[in-house]
Amino acid sequence: MSSNPPTADFRDALYRRYVSTFKGEPGGRGDASVAWWDHKYLPLLDDLDRAAPLLEVGCGDGQLLAYWQRRGFSHAQGIDISAEQIALARQRGVRAECADVFDWLPAHPDAFAALVAVDVFEHFTRDELLRLVPLVYAALRPGGRLLLQTANGAGLFPGQVIYGDLTHLSVLTPASVGQLLRPFGFTDLRFYETGPVPIRLRGKLDLALWRAITFAASTIRRIETGKRQTIWTENVICVARKPN
Repeated sequence: MSSNPPTADFRDALYRRYVSTFKGEPGGRGDASVAWWDHKYLPLLDDLDRAAPLLEVGCGDGQLLAYWQRRGFSHAQGIDISAEQIALARQRGVRAECADVFDWLPAHPDAFAALVAVDVFEHFTRDELLRLVPLVYAALRPGGRLLLQTANGAGLFPGQVIYGDLTHLSVLTPASVGQLLRPFGFTDLRFYETGPVPIRLRGKLDLALWRAITFAASTIRRIETGKRQTIWTENVICVARKPN
């Protein structure tokens, strides 16, 4: 869940009770999510000093923030615009603050070794993203990295991520994520699928089926357009760096 721009709009009313009226009952997603995060997120930050400062923007109810702490990131903290979500996050014992990202980030220049934004960017308009990205860049230390997950408009079934949440305003693709990040100085962009992971037999079967399906989809795209596509999942993960 993302932070808001400074001006009030329709999102304010929706974010006020985002959990209780839309996301359902709060609570952990159990071992499955932890194992998925271990496969998808942890390798992208695993080389960081565990005492390095990490910020999660749009931390929601703190589930992922608590995960970072359990994996040894002792200086992980989060912000979110939703007071309802922050109250839940604090019940988990994480360091979380109710704040507007546009107000909060400028007060923390060169402060973080990593900034995590999972399911956040799609909640902003394009104009807001062009204001947000340079603030994210400035908040990172030289050599710091952004771990971004956002809805993938180039996925196999993009309708759900485009229309499934009234607060989704900018559904990106790997190409447009690069178009957004590079002009503000981010380099070494790397993209990853979200998709299934080989956990137990079911996960291995799902992964094998997913690879077969996306091979077929890639073949169709290559025949139609002559282009290659490697990211087909509903969401896309991107890691980008601020140069030293």
